[in-house]
Amino acid sequence: MALDSLVIQDQLVATFGDSVSDFKQEKDIFSFEVTAANNTAVILFLKNSEELKFHFLTDLCGIHYPDNEPNRQFAIVYHMHNWYENKRIKIKAYISGENPSIKTVTNIFLSSNWMERETFDFFGINFIGHPNLKRILNMDEMVSFPMRKEFPMEDSGRTDKDDRFFGRTTTNS
Repeated sequence: MALDSLVIQDQLVATFGDSVSDFKQEKDIFSFEVTAANNTAVILFLKNSEELKFHFLTDLCGIHYPDNEPNRQFAIVYHMHNWYENKRIKIKAYISGENPSIKTVTNIFLSSNWMERETFDFFGINFIGHPNLKRILNMDEMVSFPMRKEFPMEDSGRTDKDDRFFGRTTTNS
């Protein structure tokens, strides 16, 4: 018998109450929100549940929402997979833009180590308890976080490219 989204929702609500919300079925992925304070408890529950069996963390990433209210300006998104039932879920935890931080899940999924480092590197989100939270792709000397929306997509000082080759024109013909 296939794992039904309502079973997942019922078990989560029974265990975590108001800490989980906004349940949706988006195509073949069941999604919901979790409070940042309960991210590790919910993920551990989903992994260890004999019925749910979400044993695989597929992805972890950050999103910047600068126009949201201050306590929801960043989100951490977790994608998990139950291989037995081929069921996928997406979990979103919103965090503050003032001091973006959330507890690490490296003690639950070792695979999250580099994903959390990359999210820190590009968004500046602190993963509390991470064993080695440092830049992974950008230079250590960098003081900004390039995936935040306040930074331009392109460096206006670049002289090594010609916009004509990228389908953009700089003058009107």
